Amino acid sequence: MKIAIGCDEAAYNLKVELIKYLDSKGIDVTDFGANAGEVVLYPDVAVAVAKSVAKGEFQRAVLVCGTGIGMAITANKVPGVRAAVCHDPFSAQRARKSNDAQIICFGERVIGVELAKNLLDIWLDSEFSGGSSTPKVDRISKYEEEFMKK
Repeated sequence: MKIAIGCDEAAYNLKVELIKYLDSKGIDVTDFGANAGEVVLYPDVAVAVAKSVAKGEFQRAVLVCGTGIGMAITANKVPGVRAAVCHDPFSAQRARKSNDAQIICFGERVIGVELAKNLLDIWLDSEFSGGSSTPKVDRISKYEEEFMKK
């Protein structure tokens, strides 16, 4: 599995720890920044990562900022992408199983490193379950296509 990761300066430390963790699991990770000491606008990082996921260059991605909220809002602007802020195990699992989210977003100011690792494992181990969730995810895609035509 290939995973993209990105952050702003508010979440640099968590991003570094998550990269080390993913590397230790043998997962191929590509870092989209920010780099140490670099101040960036999180929408720029979120869009770059989300576009790479939408193009199929990466199966999944992790975005981190202060709360995770801004990254998720921005990533969800990219057609074909579903990003979810997850700060608890149930949400991490359901983001994949019910919503087929390819991007998980964390807030460094909200959760600690160990919880982020745990949530990342849950999310990575979960797959879209289909079933009653399929028409809902399909409807999201339908609306997205409709809005793109305007």
